[in-house]
Amino acid sequence: MTAPAPTQVWLVDPRDRPPRPTEPAGDPEPFHRTLPGYAPTPVQALPQLARELQVGELWVKDESRRLGLPSFKLLGGAWAVHRLLLERARVPLEGAGWPELQAAAAGAVGATLATATDGNHGRGVAHIARQLGLGAVVFVPAGTSPARIAALRAEGAAVREHPGSYDDAVAAAANGAEREGWLLVADVATGRDRTVPRWVMEGYQTIFTECDRQLPGPPDAVVVQAGVGALAAAAARHYLATPRPPRLAVVEPLSAACCLASARAGRRTSIEASQDSIMAGLNCGTPSLVAWPHLAAAATVYCAIDDEWARRAMRRLATAGIEAGESGAAGLAGLLALVDDAPARAALGLHGAARVLIVNTEGATDPEAYRAVVGTPAGAGVEP
Repeated sequence: MTAPAPTQVWLVDPRDRPPRPTEPAGDPEPFHRTLPGYAPTPVQALPQLARELQVGELWVKDESRRLGLPSFKLLGGAWAVHRLLLERARVPLEGAGWPELQAAAAGAVGATLATATDGNHGRGVAHIARQLGLGAVVFVPAGTSPARIAALRAEGAAVREHPGSYDDAVAAAANGAEREGWLLVADVATGRDRTVPRWVMEGYQTIFTECDRQLPGPPDAVVVQAGVGALAAAAARHYLATPRPPRLAVVEPLSAACCLASARAGRRTSIEASQDSIMAGLNCGTPSLVAWPHLAAAATVYCAIDDEWARRAMRRLATAGIEAGESGAAGLAGLLALVDDAPARAALGLHGAARVLIVNTEGATDPEAYRAVVGTPAGAGVEP
């Protein structure tokens, strides 16, 4: 078995955290409940793995099948499109659901949604565009897998492969939208527009609102993966509003650890390294402007892991009957890497009675890559 490269860990002294952001937040869950086919995704306990890791309980929120797609991303894209189109149509947000969104889209005939993606966000935007009868243009960085490009095209999106990194694709999407009059549905705020990326981040909070109802009690620690940081920030935003917030660990690939670099620098910063992890959805070089303040106010541990940890986590989840792609398994991958780090374990409170939550953010979005790692075809399932 290949030995992973050393994990990078950065611990945060709670006394050094800035205050939590105070901007107003919407509640996306009532809207999500009106979407066709909505159902809460399952939470599964992993008791055997919890014993091995010497924690009390380990739960995984499984987002491998959400509203007809193999990832959680539609939650953010749909909420952002909902708010964007209702605002354009001057329709009040309160009480508005899928019928009101359909009506607003009907009044925007000929509109095109544009975005950039290195994973699943673009597929979510393309999916909601197709459902609403709108066009979609999705910019992807060079080297995006053929399977992911094919999935975008299957949703009716025009795909534009842009030379360079994910950050380059983000800039190209923003430039194209400004030039062509497209509606930009970005999941990362870079300075031009912070409102829509904030809505995308807001949409992900439904995951944790569902967890509040599904779990037998609040988690003591949440270990969540980060690309630009929107999902991790949604977790931070949600749990900072609870009476006893859990400790938060943020997990990234070694080659794309922009949040860890920002924590070390004490400010939001970019990394210059090539972002080439197999955890494709996390290959991002700069935290989102709207996500970073929430992470800075909440995270206890930042963890950058080698790809081999993601492979191990994919296989461990498969033995529990959970299909997880490379980015999807990253939360568990980070936990596997952290449990043997005594200072990190203490900082997260990973004692024998600790209740830990992770999120499987995607299924096998690249079936060939999944089979190469796990050894069984996507969709086959593996019995415990």
